[in-house]
Amino acid sequence: MTAPAAASAPGAPPGAPKRLPPPAYLSVIRAIDRTMAWSAALFTLLLVPLILSNAVEVFMRYVLGKPTAWALEVNVMSFGALFMLGAAFALLKGAHVRTDMFWERFSERTKGIIDSVTYLLLFLPTMGLLLYISWGELVYAWSINERSNLTPWQPPLWPLRAVVPLTALLLFVQGVSEVLKALWAARTGQVLVQHEKIEI
Repeated sequence: MTAPAAASAPGAPPGAPKRLPPPAYLSVIRAIDRTMAWSAALFTLLLVPLILSNAVEVFMRYVLGKPTAWALEVNVMSFGALFMLGAAFALLKGAHVRTDMFWERFSERTKGIIDSVTYLLLFLPTMGLLLYISWGELVYAWSINERSNLTPWQPPLWPLRAVVPLTALLLFVQGVSEVLKALWAARTGQVLVQHEKIEI
């Protein structure tokens, strides 16, 4: 989380301290953002099976001539889980797609208003619905012992299905933090957290 440079409140004399929200307001934002940063560090451990499964498969297939039955499944599940579980951290860092040619022209207050409306009316309800639906899919997959048919190994699918409701939950929680930031920007025209500029 990158803090913005100190800025004066609108109409305040130069050098005046930036107006800050109540401590409890800031505490909620900081707690959520730190949790997401910690979870992202934990989820990077999925790189271990992702890399190892590729390395083992290449060695077994092209050196020993004996391809594995499990490496593809591990690779797909690890990559899929890593991609989805990183979404909340990407939201924290402001890495999701925006139309910058329009967005950068808006004032901070206008950005705050737009974000407040879209998070409250679109993002949070969508994540809540996704959590509800994907939880039902997870329970069903568990109840029937659903298995993959991608390879002869046929591992159970419920661990991968569990990633979807977990992702929706993490995005919902991070969305709450983003709403609080957006509401403050809409109210005061000041940015509480300056997102990094990420070029892709």
